[in-house]
Amino acid sequence: MTPEAGARRVHVIQGEYKVINDPTVVLTTILGSCVAACMRDPVIGVGGMNHFLLPGSAEAMASGGDATRYGVHLMELLINGLLKQGARRDRLEAKIFGGARTIARFSNVGEQNAMFARRFLLDEGIQIVGESTGGEHGRKLEYWPSSGRARQYALTGVETQKTVALEQRPAPVVKPVESSIEFF
Repeated sequence: MTPEAGARRVHVIQGEYKVINDPTVVLTTILGSCVAACMRDPVIGVGGMNHFLLPGSAEAMASGGDATRYGVHLMELLINGLLKQGARRDRLEAKIFGGARTIARFSNVGEQNAMFARRFLLDEGIQIVGESTGGEHGRKLEYWPSSGRARQYALTGVETQKTVALEQRPAPVVKPVESSIEFF
């Protein structure tokens, strides 16, 4: 049976993270300049994904910005969510996606997001085992947390512009979501 057959899709939107330990689940998201970090513990098969809009810093967080927009916040939440499900920090591996330069006339926030994710993972001692960042088009991403398999599809110019429009709207007020599915 292929990993796609019978897979339950769980979508991760901007400002969210999900942690899953069910081998039948595939996490999905759509990225423009945003970045998604996909992490897992390959020994116990638990993994997850986040989706952030801006790199963020302690100063940005302290100034009252919406924490769910920032990578610095969502990276910590994802790692802590994995650890709560029994993952060990020394076994974590990561893949990062997104960070496209979707609007040429603006600063390249996508590149800044990707650089932030790389630096954060390096500082945390988490190995990056795969990466697809940059470019001018958005991506649709699928990630199977239990196996670490990832697949992406390039978005067309029109699809990328729709994604950019969503990224430029004020983020909805949502609490980060941690999901966990127990199996026996």
